Amino acid sequence: MERAALLGSGREAGSAVAMAGDVGELLVPYMPTVRVPKTGDRVYKAECAFSYDSPDSEGGLYVCMNTFLGFGREHVERHYRKTGQCVYMHLKRHVKEKVTGASGGALPKRRNTKLFLDLECNGDLNNDDYEYEDEAKLVIFPDHYEIPLPNIEELPALVTIACDAVLSAKSPYRKQDPDSWEEELQVSKHANILVQMDNGVRIPPSGWKCSKCDLRENLWLNLTDGSILCGKWFFDGSGGNGHALEHYKEMGYPLAVKLGTITPDGADVYSFDEEEAVLDPHIAKHLAHFGIDMLQMHVIENGLRDNDIKPRVSEWEVIQESGMKLKPMFGPGYTGLKNLGNSCYVNSVLQALFNIPEFQRAYVGNLPRIFDYSPLDPTQDFNTQMAKLGHGLLSGQYSKPPMKSEIIEQVMKEEQKPQHNGISPRMFKALVSKGHPEFSSNRQQDAHEFFLHLINLIERNHIGSENPSDVFRFLVEERTQCCQSRKVRYTERVDYLMQLPVAMEAASNKDELIAYELKRREAEAARRPPPELVRAKIPFSACLQAFSEPDNVEDFWSSALQAKSAGVKTSRFASFPEYLVVQIKKFTFGLDWIPKKLDVSIDMPELLDINHLRATGLQPGEEELPDISPPIIIPEDPKDGTTNHFMESPDIDESSVMQLAEMGFPLEACRKAVYYTGNMGAEVAFNWIIAHMEEPDFAEPLLIPGYAGAAFPGADKPGFAGLDNQPPEEMVAIIASMGFQRNIALRALRATNNNLEHALDWIFSHPEPEKANEASSEAMDIENHVNANLLAESDPEGPRVKDGSGRYELFGFISHMGTSTMSGHYVCHLKKEGRWVIYNDLKVCASERPPRELGYIYFYRRISS
Repeated sequence: MERAALLGSGREAGSAVAMAGDVGELLVPYMPTVRVPKTGDRVYKAECAFSYDSPDSEGGLYVCMNTFLGFGREHVERHYRKTGQCVYMHLKRHVKEKVTGASGGALPKRRNTKLFLDLECNGDLNNDDYEYEDEAKLVIFPDHYEIPLPNIEELPALVTIACDAVLSAKSPYRKQDPDSWEEELQVSKHANILVQMDNGVRIPPSGWKCSKCDLRENLWLNLTDGSILCGKWFFDGSGGNGHALEHYKEMGYPLAVKLGTITPDGADVYSFDEEEAVLDPHIAKHLAHFGIDMLQMHVIENGLRDNDIKPRVSEWEVIQESGMKLKPMFGPGYTGLKNLGNSCYVNSVLQALFNIPEFQRAYVGNLPRIFDYSPLDPTQDFNTQMAKLGHGLLSGQYSKPPMKSEIIEQVMKEEQKPQHNGISPRMFKALVSKGHPEFSSNRQQDAHEFFLHLINLIERNHIGSENPSDVFRFLVEERTQCCQSRKVRYTERVDYLMQLPVAMEAASNKDELIAYELKRREAEAARRPPPELVRAKIPFSACLQAFSEPDNVEDFWSSALQAKSAGVKTSRFASFPEYLVVQIKKFTFGLDWIPKKLDVSIDMPELLDINHLRATGLQPGEEELPDISPPIIIPEDPKDGTTNHFMESPDIDESSVMQLAEMGFPLEACRKAVYYTGNMGAEVAFNWIIAHMEEPDFAEPLLIPGYAGAAFPGADKPGFAGLDNQPPEEMVAIIASMGFQRNIALRALRATNNNLEHALDWIFSHPEPEKANEASSEAMDIENHVNANLLAESDPEGPRVKDGSGRYELFGFISHMGTSTMSGHYVCHLKKEGRWVIYNDLKVCASERPPRELGYIYFYRRISS
């Protein structure tokens, strides 16, 4: 029988509506490809996988009835050609003005039975002047035969069930929704029965360090014994040696909280046993056990909450340029990003990155190729989603000015018609934050950390030789000097941004600051409102000077003395990047664990010259430190007391130890105090305790350098290797995956006491000519994500950098408002076409007074010589 069809009036060319009698016959050949969504299937019925088309768009959205992926009109044909899937559900939401009543107002609002799509893009549904009508139909490719829905009588039962399931499916981003985030995270089964050791451990608000290595970032506090240990390498795109996980495997203590994420609203808690981020309803009590009072962190000295502090309002007004009539900007490059709930840190970083030509070329310039070669599920492909995002921001397709008639209508009604300008980065954020305990939440995060997380993903997913993050990569030369022997060691590492300290002592308005502080205290005592804020004015030159000054190296072991000594470290640029990112280190913690932000104004220059910070290498007359590794220290195993019986007891005055212990100090701290002061008596040891009691390892057992070297019989014999010096296979595998030989990985780890970060430095500072050509030309690894020690592409010549002049011009900056990275708001200012533009989520306007002195992260481009 010949297939009959009617052309639908007003429908797109080539579409046809199937006659009722033909519906069953039409679908028979395609029945094996129609699926009913199962538990765990994600149904993308609100957004195209390749664009920001939605049911609100002119062409609607096509949902594949086999993969449940959504496609706009210009992308659905690609999916059909690639997969051969023919049956799609077409969704369209129609918007029209409501019919007015006799009095001229809108008719009384009633439930709209024609609205059945559960969409994220319905932010304007509460507008009383407009009504919405949803339309759904099946479309069969390639002939575009259409079957209106619902059509229970004519459709096969399986198809009817599949259609109902697709229409009623919840958002695939449910976990990302602010209202449901807390519901998605499950309460840990260990939370109610967690046993905490009464070991006297108290956690200071700063100065943390992994108790098993030198890492000072990505640290986790175990809620059972209070140990501070580093996270897992690549666990969340950040650096770590996995000591927190090792500790769980060894001791079985299940819950840990990430240091730096603790706020009055909660903290990031991870369950090693359940292998996922969890909720701990007793987190306040569990933290209080170790001296952390999270519930008091939001109360400041005058009793006001963060959002009640009036002086802070000025910061919000200045950065957002409130009170000014800012002209909205439209067109390519002026597209806003929707705030998904504290996602302004994501929006600001993305706007800055896609203002850089190399990122535009890598993703938008290669968009056809990226889309054509995307995997079957493009929602899970990083390059596809970056290309989609870049096109959304730069095409101008989602940033169109209103028509003149619409402007007149809005002025007359003093109301705005629903606008669809701007894009929602929901699919992108779901992908890049997947598995990350911080970015997958809807709490505010640090834009600096997200920038480095994104660079990490770009390094791991770039295609071929084109890597846009090359423009940020540079080499840092670190000069370490032993203060006693005066010998030096030069090493190089890779970095992606410059962290600039705030030189508070160099404030140019010290008298005003002192007067303000006196007035503030008087107002606090009299319970009056605080005076108008006086912000510290810091010269940029003072911050640059602070960056270039030597830093003390804690726990420095001198290979010249073969003992611990005082050491200083100086950093210089071994190469200058094409684009220099500068982070102002504004955030810290107070002694009361309250996150604090240094409210300062820094005269950041538009033109920057840092050529004087160029590294010089080993200088005439300097003598290098011997290439000798520190001795292996075998810590006491809390589960096995047999380890230490090989060691002789150090000479410690036990009477002094007991005197100090009777004062209430931890026994191990007392032993260290007496040992490190050379048994000079309890009074001298007491002074040592006062000076070191805030260190995170204050109460940990005494470990004596060089002491374990002769602990084992035969340790000095050739071929003997201490039990703890056998490199973990996980670390060996990581280095081997970068293209290095297994024997080199073993040597590097053994030479650096199994410290992965130092092992990588060792490899690059000890090249083997005969093996150099065998090294991988593109190897990638990541170090500490807060310090941005991202070890990028590696070839026989070393990491690829784009060296040049150290002269730069400012083209953008990200500003933060609020008292902590865990709260507040971010906006971005970018210089485009000769003028500054402010990007405040969906709002994109010409800037009148860019607050350059209040920024947090600055973006500079190199000036061509």
